[in-house]
Order: sequence, then structure tokens, then C-alpha cells
Amino acid sequence: MTEQEFTTALVDAAFALGAQSGWSRVSPAAAARHAGLDLTMARKLFPCTGTILKQFGRQADYFALTGAAQDGPTRDRMFDILLRRFDYLQSRRAGVLALMRHLPACPPLAVALAEMNIASMGWLLEGAGVDATGLAGAVKKRGLLAVWLYGLRAWAEDESADLTATMAAVDGALARAERLVSRFGRAGPAPAEPEPPLQEEAPPA
Repeated sequence: MTEQEFTTALVDAAFALGAQSGWSRVSPAAAARHAGLDLTMARKLFPCTGTILKQFGRQADYFALTGAAQDGPTRDRMFDILLRRFDYLQSRRAGVLALMRHLPACPPLAVALAEMNIASMGWLLEGAGVDATGLAGAVKKRGLLAVWLYGLRAWAEDESADLTATMAAVDGALARAERLVSRFGRAGPAPAEPEPPLQEEAPPA
């Protein structure tokens, strides 16, 4: 088994164990035992539970970025890439829902996950052709995170096979974000009044 295969297997085992027993029982060692994986390799690749979530986020990003739409309006590209990420979550739905229930009881893990999500939003923006660098990029990442979290709440309650409610929530949140960006773009300092031309002094008589 390659390291990549081991990583995928342990992450899958962690989310399966989280769904079965709750995330308070999840650790790299517990996930390795659950899947019959080598503990020494688990120790090498996963020093803590946060590493499991970081790897899961990377896998979700990779899935969303692979084959993401490159043409069309920015909003359509963002919608496509966000829904692709939700499709990845859907394949591990029970474990993700169990994690969401656990986070309020574990603030350090919630804070770490929030930072990971900020980084993921940067990758999704870039994947949709939107520059995510600098101060403006930091603002965009937090704006997209708000859209993601709004969609995540809808996804948690969406039991439809095609994620109809999730798609509607993401589309509506992107539309609101687009209106805010448009309004902000138009708002700016009023243009300065042009200074009157200098009057030439009359020559002395």
C-alpha cells in the first residue's frame, strides 16, 4: 500500500468511525485500528486528529478542482466548483454530519477547521479563475467561506438525492454575494472637482 493509499484509507476509516461512534472516539490510532491499518504508518502520517481533517479537506478540494468548469460567468464557475465539493462530502455524509455535531464541544478543533476552510476557499477561488492573493484575496476567501457555510447548513438538512435544497442555497448565497460586490465596486469617493484654470495677471500699464 502506498502512502497515498494509506492516507485515503485512514481518512475513510476515521469518518466511518465518527459516524459509528462519534468524533470524540476518533483519533489516528483509533481509525487505524478500525480499518486494520499499520499503527506505525499512522503515527508517521497522522500526528493528530486535525491532520485527518486537513487531509480530508485536501481530498475534497482535489475532487472539486478536478474537472471544474473553466468557461462561463464567474458565478457559474463558483457554483460548479462549490457543488463539486458538496458532492465529495455527500459520499461521506454520515461522518461529516457527526463531525458537525461534535465541533461545538471541541473549540480547538473547530478553530483549526475554520483555518483549513479559509485555505480551501482560496483554492476554490483560484480553481474558478478568481485571484485569491493579497488583501483583496483575503476578503474574497472569507466571503466565499460565508457562502460555503450557508450552503453547508442547507446540505446538512438536505435529504434529496440530487441536493436540490443545497443547490438553491448556494445559488442564492452567490447571488447575494455578487450584489454586494457590485454595490461595493460602484461605491467609492466622489470624483474631485476640477480646479479652475489659473488666471493670468494683466501686464502692468
